[in-house]
Amino acid sequence: MQFIQILIILSILVLIHELGHYTFARIFGIKIDKFYLFFDAGGFRLFSTRSEWFLKICPKAAEWETEYGIGWLPLGGYCKVNGMIDESMDTGHLKEEPKPWEFRSKPAWQRLLVMIGGILFNFILGIALFWFSLQKWGDAYIQADITPIYVYEDSLGDAMGFKTGDRILALDGEKPVDLWRVQPDIARNFVDKVTVSRGEDTLDIHIDHKYIGDLLSTTLFEAGVPYIIVDIKEDSPNKTSGLLPGDRIIAIDSTEFTYVQEAIPIQKKHAGEQVEITVLRDSVMHTMLLSLDDKGSLDVYYSWPNVVSLEYSLLEAIPAGFRKAYQATTDQVKDLRLLAMPSTGAYKSVGSVIAIADAMPETWNWHVFINMLAMLSIILGVMNLLPIPALDGGHIVFTLYEMVTGRKPSDKFLLVTQIIGMIIIFGLMFLAFGNDISRIINKL
Repeated sequence: MQFIQILIILSILVLIHELGHYTFARIFGIKIDKFYLFFDAGGFRLFSTRSEWFLKICPKAAEWETEYGIGWLPLGGYCKVNGMIDESMDTGHLKEEPKPWEFRSKPAWQRLLVMIGGILFNFILGIALFWFSLQKWGDAYIQADITPIYVYEDSLGDAMGFKTGDRILALDGEKPVDLWRVQPDIARNFVDKVTVSRGEDTLDIHIDHKYIGDLLSTTLFEAGVPYIIVDIKEDSPNKTSGLLPGDRIIAIDSTEFTYVQEAIPIQKKHAGEQVEITVLRDSVMHTMLLSLDDKGSLDVYYSWPNVVSLEYSLLEAIPAGFRKAYQATTDQVKDLRLLAMPSTGAYKSVGSVIAIADAMPETWNWHVFINMLAMLSIILGVMNLLPIPALDGGHIVFTLYEMVTGRKPSDKFLLVTQIIGMIIIFGLMFLAFGNDISRIINKL
């Protein structure tokens, strides 16, 4: 299911991005040779409107100037614009005079819009999906300054000086709002000092920037969840045990704890057994015998603390969608800045489609699917703004240079830079897949 979800997401993103190029090219009368979902590397394809069997079904397809198809390599897709030097490295047209329908024969401002089209469509899709998600499901965050955190022993958070029960009051003097954003914000903003409340004291934890790379791939801390029962599952053997909503479990097998995270290892230790638990009910302690399933679960529901839920009307969700897209854009720009600084070690956190698929739920969830699609659409738009020759951003830079100076880069220069850009992109792909494979091996 995770693979299916990410395959659908990538397919939608590729189609929307290439549709942006296609749309502006057609507006300006530029011929499109091929429009493909996925790559037909080596000439192999899963589907083509030029295949014999399709032409028998739809003879008029032979008159279409564009070949539409699906390649076999699911690493992207492409819209082959006639007369343009792109990733296909097709240079046959350079030996002939430019034709009126070719990309290279059009004025610079039209070529610029064709290049921007894919990025523009990605941002439009991201904003529209955020708007839809917010008006349908709303949004939520955990109040950072009043929520105690849970820090695993011998973890990165422990090494940096955080302790279970701390409340995050400020990052370099700025009050955080959402606890879920605290960790990435420490890395993205190169935070030097985190102010926390610990018991009756307020103290500053100074952040060593050598940990910045690790902050992007390792859990520093999470919200400490009190073990307060919200409900008991209908099929739970503990349904008639005497456990009630509102009870707070404070000890299992005589071992006391404060948060659910501390209880989980104890429960797993007694998986499949009956255990004695202590609950606090109306300031009175009660002891009872409960059953754990083979995974160590009590089959109960508990709630996250201090969650603020936000609801939006159809109109209210529009500016909220723009704000969320803007935040996603600035976050991605900051992440790219970290990636460009080898000293931060941020390159170790770069992931491929494997990491993205791993972040998807194992069962279909429309809320997660829509938000992931929106986020990745924004990320794809930002990535394509990078001034790397093989990406849209590289073509945009060269076109802007031409518009400013009046001098068009030579075809030979464009071809060489395209090759260089492809080498950079393949290098980043190898880095991403290498990181994911390394993480998988380390888990074994």
